[in-house]
Amino acid sequence: MFRSHLSCLSCATLVALGVTVPALAQDDPRKDATDATNQANAALLEYLPFDNTTDFENANRGLIAPLPSDVIQTEDGGLIWDPGKYGFVTEGSDAPATVNPSLWRNSQLINISGLFEVVPDGIYQIRNLDLSNMTIIEGDEGVTVVDPLVSAETAKVGMDLYFEHRGQKPVKAVIYTHSHVDHYGGVRGVVSDEDVASGATKIYAPEGFLEAAVAENVFAGTAMSRRASYMYGNLLPPDEKGQVGAGLGTTTSAGTVTLIPPTDIISETGHKEVIDGRTYEFLMAPGSEAPAEMLWYVEEYKAIEAAEDATHTLHNTYSLRGAKIREPLPWSKYLNQALQMWGDDAEVIFAQHHWPTWGNENVVELLEKQRDLYRYINDTTLNMVNKGMTMREIAEDFKLPESLDTFWANRGYYGSIYHDVAATYVLYLGWFDGNPSTLHELAPADGAAKFVEYMGGADAVMEKAKADYDAGNFRWVAEVMNKVVFADPDNQEAKNLTADALEQLGYQAESGPWRNFYLSGAQELRKGVAQLPTPNTASPDTIEAMSLDMIFDYAGVRLNSEKAGDAAMKLNFDFGNDGKYMVELVNGVLNHTGGAQAEDADATIALSREELNQIMLGQTNLADATSAGDVTVEGDKAKLQELVSYLDSFEFWFNIVTP
Repeated sequence: MFRSHLSCLSCATLVALGVTVPALAQDDPRKDATDATNQANAALLEYLPFDNTTDFENANRGLIAPLPSDVIQTEDGGLIWDPGKYGFVTEGSDAPATVNPSLWRNSQLINISGLFEVVPDGIYQIRNLDLSNMTIIEGDEGVTVVDPLVSAETAKVGMDLYFEHRGQKPVKAVIYTHSHVDHYGGVRGVVSDEDVASGATKIYAPEGFLEAAVAENVFAGTAMSRRASYMYGNLLPPDEKGQVGAGLGTTTSAGTVTLIPPTDIISETGHKEVIDGRTYEFLMAPGSEAPAEMLWYVEEYKAIEAAEDATHTLHNTYSLRGAKIREPLPWSKYLNQALQMWGDDAEVIFAQHHWPTWGNENVVELLEKQRDLYRYINDTTLNMVNKGMTMREIAEDFKLPESLDTFWANRGYYGSIYHDVAATYVLYLGWFDGNPSTLHELAPADGAAKFVEYMGGADAVMEKAKADYDAGNFRWVAEVMNKVVFADPDNQEAKNLTADALEQLGYQAESGPWRNFYLSGAQELRKGVAQLPTPNTASPDTIEAMSLDMIFDYAGVRLNSEKAGDAAMKLNFDFGNDGKYMVELVNGVLNHTGGAQAEDADATIALSREELNQIMLGQTNLADATSAGDVTVEGDKAKLQELVSYLDSFEFWFNIVTP
């Protein structure tokens, strides 16, 4: 019925575009760093405390074994994970001129890979076998696995590495810290459905996990995933002028995304659960880094599991791939609550990205500095708002106090001060800055044409922009040349100059996603949209986890109202034991009502939920299923086909840097 286009899920969603990037041609159009870029990066090298090597000591601490060197592939030879992909990022090396030195430091740290001991005979981590970490907590009878990576294939390799060095043990529990795909997607590489169904393995998750895991990015999924191809640098070659890391980890795997629904839901802060002989106290943190998230403390190990709320970076309160804005104020309060609950006793804090921090004083400092970082972003943005400043003015002028700004874990490797502050403005005031001149601006291509006309034409703009490029004014060059590109998208010289400016901004960027956006845009301006292969994230597990309400909601998103015009119809859907729905097309919208059937329906359609899943996954189509008798229609059969004809399929490779 409703063919789904779910290359979408969440955070790293499917970031995991994990594409195969072709080798660069001999005539590589990429430029070297300019003098202005060298100066900008040198200034940061002087400002930050690069002589503090504590993070490197912690990232290397407890190494038991390196990752296996074998490339992980699909059965037909497709690349899932290459452990040597970032071998050019060597620990102790100076930053290349084309990489921000702070980002290079971060990339060195996240490239430290292997099986690590966090607490002796207690807690272990697999790092850099995917974007996220997989944590293994030993109990009385077996192990509890926390966040089994993006892909089943990488998760299995990680478990095999652990078993090789710590002995074979049953998996008694799996815990999902939150609802982003890099924290649950590999679960079938860790446990089987039979283990869960028999009760041999429990799966714990925060309240709201399952709905958030499949819903957060479904409705804007195509756009989010297309933008994620920029954010994670999946279209870029891994080298000193390309992708060097993603801030949270090196990159994402491109294997099989799976999902086994949780058996046990955690819903209250302060709740204690004994799991395999170990006592876990939970702290609920919904709406922080994810819609459904939780932190906890393992009493026997004096260890705080921070999920993704306290890592070694300023995180996103808004994701550049597109997402609902996250609120920094409650985020800060959750970290303060963690301090109150566990700060006196904790001896180690670890998260599902980056490396642990040991020692009570250091644990407290990390939580305090991260707490104050998000609180400062919230409160100071609002302070500036109430002085009449606009979003761009605030983001441009915003400065952290040095005590927060020079703390390594607060640097903007994944989020950035600029876009988190801008997001906080939008959270409270929305997109309009209050100036009526900006209330109803022309559409980008129309406005660009008038802009270029006013400035004397494309040649005049480019002549001035080249001078500004030589002067190192790359932000302005990118802004003004974008107008020329949108006014004249066939002007390759204009696209090349825009690309040159974006490239230098990428070389200067401290945030991995900012670098990847800049360099992906530059590459696309020079070479056009490269339709490289991507994994199918509309996996059976994802489809099965969607509720029928979500499926009908998504059908409403796909409805092309112009095609539908004045069409009106009522259809009853009967899914047997899974429920009945009445669907009504009227006024160019598609409404649905659960548990209802219209007496005056144009048709009644009966099918199983399993058959619906197969149709959504493209394993069959409506016509074949109807012919086979798997879908039955009573009444006007043409009405169902008419409705389907109004549903759009979204093109993934839409333009980003050109109109």
